[in-house]
Amino acid sequence: MMLILRLALASLRSRKLTTALTVASIALSVTLLVGIETVRAGVRDSFAGTIRGVDLIVGARGGTLQVLLSTVFGIGNASGSVQLRTMERWQQHPAVKWVVPYSLGDSHRGFRVVGTSTEFYERYRFRNDGRLTFAAGRAAQADTEVVIGHDVAERLKYEVGTPVVVTHGLRDIGTSNHDAHPFRVVGVLARTFTPIDRSVYVTLEGIEAMHEEEGGVAGVVNSGSSKSGSSKSGSLDNEKAIAAQAKRTAVVEANKQRAAAIPKAPPAGVPMAMPGAEPPPGTPMAMPGAEPPPGAQQAPPPGGTLVMPGAEPPPQVMEQVKEAAAKARTAATPAKAEATPKAEHADDSHADEHADEHADEHAEHDHGDDQITAFFVGTKNRFEALMLQREMNTDLVEPLTAIIPGVALGELWQNIGSAEVGLRVIAMFAVAISITGMLVALYSSLEARRREMAILRAIGAGPRTILALLVLESTLLAFLGCVIGVAFVYGGLALAQSPIEQRFGIHLAMRALGETEYTYLAMVMVSGMLIGFVPAWKAYRTSLVDGLSPRA
Repeated sequence: MMLILRLALASLRSRKLTTALTVASIALSVTLLVGIETVRAGVRDSFAGTIRGVDLIVGARGGTLQVLLSTVFGIGNASGSVQLRTMERWQQHPAVKWVVPYSLGDSHRGFRVVGTSTEFYERYRFRNDGRLTFAAGRAAQADTEVVIGHDVAERLKYEVGTPVVVTHGLRDIGTSNHDAHPFRVVGVLARTFTPIDRSVYVTLEGIEAMHEEEGGVAGVVNSGSSKSGSSKSGSLDNEKAIAAQAKRTAVVEANKQRAAAIPKAPPAGVPMAMPGAEPPPGTPMAMPGAEPPPGAQQAPPPGGTLVMPGAEPPPQVMEQVKEAAAKARTAATPAKAEATPKAEHADDSHADEHADEHADEHAEHDHGDDQITAFFVGTKNRFEALMLQREMNTDLVEPLTAIIPGVALGELWQNIGSAEVGLRVIAMFAVAISITGMLVALYSSLEARRREMAILRAIGAGPRTILALLVLESTLLAFLGCVIGVAFVYGGLALAQSPIEQRFGIHLAMRALGETEYTYLAMVMVSGMLIGFVPAWKAYRTSLVDGLSPRA
């Protein structure tokens, strides 16, 4: 056997160019095959390691992937908001260890702004128990402080102390900046290679204060125009704004009276009908859009009037509007506007009405003081996560969707897994092409080696020896191609690991070959050995006389 091995090595050395080209083609195909698997594993680990240490993510009722993408990856919009008191109620659950609020809706120069608490920096984990650390500064605590991710600081050239103005909505629209409430950078997070690097973090109090002060901007501006007194059109606009505001006040108050008059529970003795069930006997039925039966018409509240949204208020309400407008004009004199500009806008009803008007213009941008986008939950025992998820998903107080991040990430990966299957198929075709190239090289070299084979037969080498020699040569070529291909993969990882992390946020770890990679290498080796039987069979059937006789 050693003699055959030495003969095979000597034969390969005698054909250096052909051997080198064949080995190079196999090595490149192996590099592609093993490299794709390594990149796939790295992407999947980075993808699954985006969030760790969080047992449940709870948002408004919607799709599982919608909750995951909007909170963890900052992609798309949430299906709705969650009442803050709902989070506080679930925080008292015996199985809950901690909760962290998570509020979305604003942005800064294309980067999402997230409202959360200081506990977020302590509880959030990524990859293998990676913790959030600060490259500079500290966590945001006041309502004017902000923490930025590494990519935000790098692209915008921000540092601790840089002023930040948040933009209303998810896109950078200069006409909707919250200039009345600027922030200041107090911390820069270290790089995590996750969506955290592309986010801006403020406190929940900061979001609330930002939108409260936004409600007072218009009043301050109008007071300034009244103070100057240099423009009649400014005064007219101010009066129109006051009248419109008083009108909205009357409509809101009328609707509040209407809402208070609606019974919250059925009268005693009247059975409650579940949605979709048959109404109790004797209950009059009305088709959707039709007028309700005479006995079912809701009476107006005592002293109040029903006002539909967008409709003109009744005459008595308009009288109240005129009186309120007159009082507002009297209170909004230039002297008072100069002395107490902020007092006019500290009124709670004024802030509520401004928030209602702002919500109409931006329906998807809800910043209620008692609403958040989602909240993260950590349980006292991981085994209780499934039970807690079931309870939250069936909550009768507020419709919720609770997801387990690991399960949701696996579901998302399955949805995009067809891409990796396509890459594997391409790599398989590359290996098949390289193996076919090796077959062509060995088969075509037999004509040049015809006399060599005849001489070996003449000195005593039998047909089986010739067959073993050629099969061993093809196996050696495949083995060298596999070794060099794996070396190319690790060399490429060593050189490209850092640039790939910085450019794409994908961490490709230097790890040992797994079962899948070894399976691929075994397939290449077996294919190379089997391919060697084709030229070996031809040489086996060639007679000694045919090999020694010259050909024209």
